[in-house]
Amino acid sequence: MTAMDITIHASFLPHEDPEASLAFYRDTLGFEVRNDVGSGKMRWLTVGPPGQPGTSVVLHPPAADPGITEEERRTIAEMMAKGTYGMILLATRDLDATFERVQAGDVEVVQEPTEQPYGVRDCAFRDPAGNMVRINEVR
Repeated sequence: MTAMDITIHASFLPHEDPEASLAFYRDTLGFEVRNDVGSGKMRWLTVGPPGQPGTSVVLHPPAADPGITEEERRTIAEMMAKGTYGMILLATRDLDATFERVQAGDVEVVQEPTEQPYGVRDCAFRDPAGNMVRINEVR
């Protein structure tokens, strides 16, 4: 049996305010805008790190799927408000410099750079929609 050639192309995170999310991912994190589709709150934004055209994050309206019930929409809104609905894990070689740059962007800091007991040094923020953004230091 041969190994499959599979890569991660895109992951999805919800947004409530496309302009605030765009400012965070583009201006604070330095991601490129790859696609911007729709209007108002019904807008899908595709962003990704420069130099990595094959990896993207799609910022989407959280309950746009017509198959979602009103109860599910409420649950999604409640989870987003608590910051428990979406999460992304990023990596950098210089965690301290990255932390300083992101923190300067007027974001909610969840955790300053910390050496974790499981051997990872990381920090954490919330994006404008409440999604957890953790950043690991790659050594």
